[in-house]
Amino acid sequence: MTANRDFKRIVRARMQKTGESYTTARVQLLKKKAAPASTSTPAAITPAQYAALAGYSDAAVKAKTGCNWERWVKALDYKQAHTWSHGEIAQYVHKTYKIPGWWSQMVTVGYERIKGLRVIGQRRDGGFEASKSKVVAAPVSRLYRAWRDARLRARWLPDVSPVIRTATRNKSMRVSWPDGTRVDVGFLAKGRAKSQVAIQHGRLPDRAAVTRTKEYWAERLTTLAEVLVQR
Repeated sequence: MTANRDFKRIVRARMQKTGESYTTARVQLLKKKAAPASTSTPAAITPAQYAALAGYSDAAVKAKTGCNWERWVKALDYKQAHTWSHGEIAQYVHKTYKIPGWWSQMVTVGYERIKGLRVIGQRRDGGFEASKSKVVAAPVSRLYRAWRDARLRARWLPDVSPVIRTATRNKSMRVSWPDGTRVDVGFLAKGRAKSQVAIQHGRLPDRAAVTRTKEYWAERLTTLAEVLVQR
């Protein structure tokens, strides 16, 4: 069911791009899907380029997952994971390699970028999203509360009334933004007095919106860090 939903979204993305009918776009994509798929990245792309394409450094991904990008690409290519949906890859990484949910998503996104299935800022379904993270000098419980508590949130995120859809204390949060976009937030403890927040702002209309959204979150997270160190 997940793969079928992903394929339908890809068909609709092609329709918007080409102006084709649903049937025509579906047929053309099925033709491409039926063609033999390479199990390795294009020869022009070398392992030295993986980190730049993925958007995360080798050092960062190895520190959190135990493998650099070259090893991840080899492992996932062996399973022909480039033929799977995003959800299938993430689930495989999480269950097989015991990688925490947030980083299984990051490995999946990086792999998809390396394989040319998406570019930085773009989702597999053709939509766009912006990512931003920041380490702050505060325990994760205080960082989480700065998002959860409306009064505290207003100090660094004024004039916005987001709706929290789901939340796991000190771990994650899914938020509906007033403009209809969606924000997924991850929280990570990095010691007793240091933590990290990572944001994925999805359902953006284009690459220009990705740039604007990244700039917006860079400014807001800087203000958040300042608020958290105030007593």
